[in-house]
Amino acid sequence: MVEKKTETTERAVGRRKQASARVRITLGKGNILINDRELTDFFPILILQKKVTSPLEVVGKDKDFDVSVKVTGGGVHGQADAVRHGIARALVKWNEDFKPLLKVEGYLTRDSRVKERKKPGFRKARRGRQWKKR
Repeated sequence: MVEKKTETTERAVGRRKQASARVRITLGKGNILINDRELTDFFPILILQKKVTSPLEVVGKDKDFDVSVKVTGGGVHGQADAVRHGIARALVKWNEDFKPLLKVEGYLTRDSRVKERKKPGFRKARRGRQWKKR
């Protein structure tokens, strides 16, 4: 068994599409600040709030850590996934025993799907011109 750290701060980076989140976790009361705003202010949609807090709930530490996040780039869904990825990585740094729990849920896997580039001669990445018989 790996020893659990007591008074410490752990940092990690989470990414998804164009979004990048720098996460810092410390022992506290369960406050989550994203870009110096409360979680409910930054992500008003309940599904996104659940997505962000899910790694903490899986390991049963949702009221034990204060989380501070700086997130840039992308849209709201990509940012929520990036924050979730960063929190999961920071929890594993804090205690290696959390790794199997988070791995099973898929929170440690970086979703590498990104937008495909536009090709010449097409309207979008794969969308060509509409064929017209007459």
